[in-house]
Amino acid sequence: MTFDALPFPSLTPAFDVTVDLAPPEVHGATSAGFRRVVPIMGGRISGSIDADLLPGGADWQLVRADGTIEVDARYSARTADGDLLLLHASGLRTGTPDVLDCLARGEDVDPHDYTFRTVVRIETASRKLDALQRSLFLASAERQANAVRYRAHRVG
Repeated sequence: MTFDALPFPSLTPAFDVTVDLAPPEVHGATSAGFRRVVPIMGGRISGSIDADLLPGGADWQLVRADGTIEVDARYSARTADGDLLLLHASGLRTGTPDVLDCLARGEDVDPHDYTFRTVVRIETASRKLDALQRSLFLASAERQANAVRYRAHRVG
């Protein structure tokens, strides 16, 4: 069997997320690198999942020497039926130094001018949403002054 015979993954739009953010907490240079923690204040999921993001999560960012940010966000959501979801988004945000500086200042930047991608995994105890735990989602995101918005695609 050749590698060309392996199935090619497909992407199906699944849901959209808006994450409302507090200002970053700059921890500075730690043993792991330059660390920032961005508290999550709330937000919304819409599409194949409809839920409100709960305050209390955060994005534990590691800022590389070249300005690339390693994203490690974990947050919870609750559906209208009361089902709880735990979302874990990990990925990278990178671009040219001038674009990254604009984003750091909270300026609006066209999301086509930088790369912001995450892999999203979902955990839940809900039987009716259990299929989410067996799916992997790839998201394309944009950073706004006080929010992150992304569209997640189910990887098939």
